[in-house]
This record gives sequence, structure tokens and C-alpha cells, in this order.
Amino acid sequence: MMNREQNLKELESRVFDLLVVGGGITGAGIALDAVLRGMKVALVERQDFAAGTSSRSTKLIHGGLRYLAQADFGLVYEVGRERRIVHALAPHLVHPDRMLLPLVEKGNYGYWLTLLGLSVYDLLAGVNKNDRKRMLSKKETMRLEPLLRTDILRGAGFYAEYRTDDARLTHAVLKTADKNGAVVANYTSVEGFVYTNDKISGVEVADEVSGRKFKVLAKHVVGAVGPWTDELRRKDESQSRSIIRHTKGVHLVIDREKLPVQHTVYFDNQDARMLFAIPRDGKVYIGTTDTAYAGELTDPKVTLQDVDYILEAVNTMFPEARLRKADVESSWAGIRPLIEQEGKSASSVSRKDEVYESQSGLIVIAGGKLTGYRKMAERVVDRVAKKLGNRKSSRTEKVQLEGVGYINYNAVENHINLLMERWGHIILNQKTAAYLVHTYGRAADGILELLPQSGTNEEKLLLAEVQYCVRNEMVVTARDFYERRTARLFFDIDGLKSKGDFIIKVLAEELGWDESKVARERAILKSEVQRVTSFSDGE
Repeated sequence: MMNREQNLKELESRVFDLLVVGGGITGAGIALDAVLRGMKVALVERQDFAAGTSSRSTKLIHGGLRYLAQADFGLVYEVGRERRIVHALAPHLVHPDRMLLPLVEKGNYGYWLTLLGLSVYDLLAGVNKNDRKRMLSKKETMRLEPLLRTDILRGAGFYAEYRTDDARLTHAVLKTADKNGAVVANYTSVEGFVYTNDKISGVEVADEVSGRKFKVLAKHVVGAVGPWTDELRRKDESQSRSIIRHTKGVHLVIDREKLPVQHTVYFDNQDARMLFAIPRDGKVYIGTTDTAYAGELTDPKVTLQDVDYILEAVNTMFPEARLRKADVESSWAGIRPLIEQEGKSASSVSRKDEVYESQSGLIVIAGGKLTGYRKMAERVVDRVAKKLGNRKSSRTEKVQLEGVGYINYNAVENHINLLMERWGHIILNQKTAAYLVHTYGRAADGILELLPQSGTNEEKLLLAEVQYCVRNEMVVTARDFYERRTARLFFDIDGLKSKGDFIIKVLAEELGWDESKVARERAILKSEVQRVTSFSDGE
């Protein structure tokens, strides 16, 4: 149970070995790694946890197939190994997904390159025997995905990947760090650094909820703020050079009836880029773009050009779909914080991470990908541990995330069935039981035990879910719940429109909001629905 008020008191009253600035997946991973080595750890986040890139990815735990084309076998091995580990740490959040790679005339991947690549991929990534690649004929491919364009199709590679909920994975890591003694808080913005003999010895923070300002003191400070890396470095008096190149990735959500794909499809576009169509919860999300970005970082807009690009690519590969802008139910845009490389296009810039240290001692990590969060954290904490004289090595490979307790994915499916047996009269269907387990793991039982006596079944479930998130996951605003704890803003926009006022009512009761706060939250909800369902003419 993460208690924000208690954690704020501890932030102000203790001196920490390590303070992490940034509550995305990388910062969460650093906090967990460090606290498991016995360090006194704090973490502050200006927005909500996972509010930036860590809730706006393609939501896949990649095995590194794309790196084979770059002959980066070491990276394929590391990323493939990490995929296996993260699946074992949280099998309810990182679950198997079969990926279809259509082989098309003049495409990025030919038959022999794909056969070799997927064979090497299986070997380096340590893919389980049952999930290893299969090469399919055109006829076999059409049987699996009959909507694919037939005139250019030559066959397909069929292989294993893993799908996740990026924000939920971030929260699981943070809750595990908190349970093990890390002191974490959202809505605490860093306004400046504290220096002792020209070395950073802490930060000045503001509580964005109360407006109160205070200092957090620490022997070492690490920045893991993704797109805001240069902004944080500029707050440090010893740094000014920019190291980050921002690119934007956009995803669109449509009803699965509009594009009834049976598997995740990784397909060619005419500009030689690759895109995804990924089924989830009765929807399909499609993307992504990869364009240079220089606009506002907190809530980047989806433009008409982004939508046209993705829909054209999908309609080219799935011509019977005939998707239109009106078919887009919701969307999201995320900013990739890539390391600046002169002379390279947005899509060709390396996704590798880099660690930098300033003269004043500020350590920042930038770049990288969701799949590699644990190794990124390990590299940073190794550096801090050396400075502290801490000889303990990383333990995160062996520690399952908070609330998991599953031996494997079969245990996840068994849990879903058990919920149906016990709570079927309330849950009503397998889809809802799967949603609860895939979102909350073992905590799904605790949510169902919060069910009130009165109300419709839908309202009972929603009330219990909101109460659980407020009491255990540091929800401060309605947006925290419907965007990052549950992704309703993207995958259940109609349900959110009809139940948004109910969510705000429950939150008001749980958090003690007054009428003016309730009115603001309602206005924000209306604005957010507008943001994800409409598109601008430019950045």
C-alpha cells in the first residue's frame, strides 16, 4: 500500500543514499534495484507515475527482432533475455502474443532473411520450444489473416512476442520498490538542486497538490526523466549541452469489428517503415509514427497528418478494411527521448541508452526501450553502488513484482477461471475476469472483496476498482485512474463517457474533494476525451 502523505513526511525528514528523479519505468526500475541492494532510496515524480513515455508506448515487450537487420546480435541477446525475465516477474502483465510478419513483394524482409533472422532470434532470445518461429506459405498466411493484401503477399514469419500494459508494469515495479522500503511520491516537482561544496546533495521540490515546498537530501541524485532530460540538466549549474532528440510516436484505436485481425501483425509500409496492428480488449490499436518533434512534451497532440499516415498504411496492407478518420475511437501520442546523433533521420536514431554524469555529480540516463528497463537500472545502480562502497549486485531478476505470485502464465489463466467460479454472478463474463487479473494480478481478489451491497453490477465493480487504486496506488486525480491505472481513456472511451461522472463521484468521496475540485475534474475529463478523439492540423 503506497501512502502519499506518509511518504512526503519521510522525504522531508530523512537523508537518502539515492534520490531518483522521474517515476517512469526507468526511474521505477532504478529505485527497485537500489532498495533491494540495501540503499536508502527516494523517488519523486513531477506528474503522475508513468505519465510520460511509460504510458504511451506500443505496449510490447520486444525480443529485439529489428536489431538483427542491424547485425546487433549482442543487443538481440540482451533484449531477448530481458523479455523472458520480465515475463517471469509479472506473467499477468507480460503475456505471450503470437506475431505475424507478412512477407511481401519488395518488402523489408525476404523469405531467407526472415528464416535466418527468426532462427537466430529464437536462439539468442532463448524462445521456448512451443513458441519458436514457423515459416508460412501464402495460403497458410491467408488462413490466419484473410484481410491481408493478396497481390503482394508471399508468405509470413510467425513468431513469439509479449504484450504488456506499460503503465501497469511501471506501477507494479514502483509498488515493489515501495514495499521494500523506497519512499516514492508523485506530483512532487524538482525546482532546483541543493549543493554542498559544488556537489549536488539534494533537490528542492514542490508538492503540486498542496503547494508546499521542501528539500529532499541525498548522497547521490539520478535523473530518469525521459523527454525532460535536457530540462533537468539545465537546472544543474554545471550542464547546458542538449543530448536528447525527441521523436513522436502515435497510435490509433479502432473497434476490432473494423479490422478483425486475429493476431498482432507487424507489417511493411510503402516508405519502408514497419507498423503494428495489435488486438486488445475488443479493440485494435495501430501505429506507430516516427517523426521529429519540437512541440510541447506533456501532452503531445495527434495531428491529421499522423492519422492519415497510419490509416493509409493500414488500408494499403488490409484493403478491405477501408478505415476512415471516423473509425478512430481514441488515440495517444508519446515522445521518444533518443540520444542525439547528427545526420540521422528520426527513424534511424539508435534506441540504445546512455548514462551521463555532470561535474556536480548529477547522473542521468536517457534513451533505451521499455523491454530493457531492468538492465538500464542495473547499469545506473552499479555506478551509484561503486560510489557508496556497496558491493551487492542486482537482485531484480529474482524478485517477482508486487501482488504477482504466479508460477507461469498457466497460473494466470487458472486465476481467471477461479474468479469466474467465485464471482461469476457479479463479473458475469470471462472478459471482465481476464481484465481484472491482467490489470491487477492477485489483487483482483482484494478488489472484489470491496464490492458494495447496492448498485448495478457494473457500478459495484467500478466503485471497488476506484477504491482499491486510491488506497493502494497513490491516485490523486481522476485522470490518474482512467488513463494510467486502467487505460479506459484509450480502450473504453464510450464506457468512460457514460461512467466518468460516477468515477469522479467515487474519487470525491475517497479523497475528500470539495465542489470546486469536482467541477475542475469534470472539466478535465471532458477536455481529455476531446483530446484523444480529435486531431489538430499541426504540432
